Amino acid sequence: MLTGKVILITGGTGSFGKKFTEMILNNFDVKKIIIYSRDEFKQDVMNKEFSLKFPDKIEKIRFFIGDVRDKDRLYRAFNRVDYVIHAAAMKQVPACEYNPFEAIKTNINGAQNVIDAALDRNVKKVVALSTDKAVNPINLYGGTKLVSDKLFVAANSYAGVDGTVFSVVRYGNVAGSRGSVIPFFKDILKTGCKELPITDIRMTRFWITLDQGVELVLKALNESKGGETYISKIPSFKITDLAEAMLPECKLKEVGIREGEKLHEVMITKDDSRYTYEYSEHYIIYPHFNWWNAEKHLTLQGKLIEEGFEYNSETNTQWLEVSDLKKKLLESEE
Repeated sequence: MLTGKVILITGGTGSFGKKFTEMILNNFDVKKIIIYSRDEFKQDVMNKEFSLKFPDKIEKIRFFIGDVRDKDRLYRAFNRVDYVIHAAAMKQVPACEYNPFEAIKTNINGAQNVIDAALDRNVKKVVALSTDKAVNPINLYGGTKLVSDKLFVAANSYAGVDGTVFSVVRYGNVAGSRGSVIPFFKDILKTGCKELPITDIRMTRFWITLDQGVELVLKALNESKGGETYISKIPSFKITDLAEAMLPECKLKEVGIREGEKLHEVMITKDDSRYTYEYSEHYIIYPHFNWWNAEKHLTLQGKLIEEGFEYNSETNTQWLEVSDLKKKLLESEE
């Protein structure tokens, strides 16, 4: 699928971009990977890291300075690109709340720029990364990502019969990624503190690794036909169990839920269930537009889920206990 192809990753110096690039270089003989981002320092750090990891393949990576807000720069970067992974976004909830117009410029206007550039440069496929916060959003970050998701799904109606295929991959906080709870707890424990702050003892989250996130994007690249939103089947865990796994018998201090934070992650709403199909390892939400039809767009071997189903970290059927979390934390450090 990717042999001899050119792939561009917006926001490519982030946790996902680095893992995606690593897995692509390990498993595919691509022609080129373009890392598109606006921070030259992070690009330099990534360049040095991958020069050591892949000394015989580093020439396949191109570091392209640019911002998704800059349509002209995107048009230049997208020239002769086969596949685009759109990972660039303002993701920090407090930063988006305090700087709402900046979040809109990046997450919404930037998404539209990516769509326009992909259509006009004849990119084969675009996969946009989404978040659980786009589902029934209660903060600005989630609101902007909901709009972004809608833009990417609707873009298929402008692509024509043989034009760009747009799809979305949705997941929550990646285990151990920058800004997630695991490195936050680790930093506290490094100080010798024996007490961990818990926003709410009832809180639950889904567990997904970077590898799983990349694999779902690769699935979308391989099989998407236009308009799909992919969601992995993954286990849930309690935040209190994670704290216990990281520091047995630790003291917990409930500090109160933060503004814009949810008790539980939701990936599929009850309303979405009418258009959601279940597969062996994932779900796909299909669009409800007149341009979409099952004969052309539906991926086979799926089963329409029961109406009223909600994919929620609190009501999930798969769970990680404390022992499971300990094992996964050890695996992540290897």
